[in-house]
Amino acid sequence: MENNNEKTVEVLNTLIEINNDRIQGYLTAAKETREMDLKDLFGHLAHDSQKCKQELADEVTKLHGTPTEGTKTTGKIYRAWMDVKAALTNNDRKAIIDCCEYGEDVAKETYENVLKDDGGTLTATQRQMVTEQYNLIRNGHDKIKALKDTLVEH
Repeated sequence: MENNNEKTVEVLNTLIEINNDRIQGYLTAAKETREMDLKDLFGHLAHDSQKCKQELADEVTKLHGTPTEGTKTTGKIYRAWMDVKAALTNNDRKAIIDCCEYGEDVAKETYENVLKDDGGTLTATQRQMVTEQYNLIRNGHDKIKALKDTLVEH
């Protein structure tokens, strides 16, 4: 059972990292943008990830694991958030939304991969929590995608 707990903690910590990335990225974006609709949206998306992170961290703690505090700073998602910061500097709305969409794609894909193949490590309760979080993440992804689609139309 201990070995299964370690695998479960690893899976849950992967999701915590993705949420940490989203929190860091969206808090930075909300702080840097001057556009109120984006500020509100980014604040909302960061809040969603903070909620997800807390639920995941609580579950990791119940399993006697240590919730990760880090982000995936070595990966593509980190570079995408750095691109957001650069786009914000130029106040380029389309570039900002493009970068956010990429980050949302990565977050959504990470959740999908866990739900598709968690190696049988998640309990039914954990799977339900991850599914509910996936729906929240997908909703955020869809909001960013819809916003991007309105920019393409104009």
